[in-house]
Amino acid sequence: METTQLISITQFCTNYNVPVSFINALEEYELVEITISESDNYLQTNQLNDVEKMMRLHYDLDINFEGIDAIYNLLKQVESLQAEITTLKNKLNFYEKL
Repeated sequence: METTQLISITQFCTNYNVPVSFINALEEYELVEITISESDNYLQTNQLNDVEKMMRLHYDLDINFEGIDAIYNLLKQVESLQAEITTLKNKLNFYEKL
């Protein structure tokens, strides 16, 4: 298995001083995807920014996992709606120029 786009969960947790159970809880709420290999469990590197945000929500603001789940689902909806607005604006601009 190629691990260039993966980071070991134990290495991540050691560097950020968080328990592995935090990452496991995020996976239970389907907020992150864990890749399992024969030697270790891994996070994809493109998830690291989101995990760092979730860590700040949980440890700095004392938001529980249910709250983090709700916040991230709402943020995904907002991002989707913003992308849709951008697409619609581009279409509108195209038709206004005709």
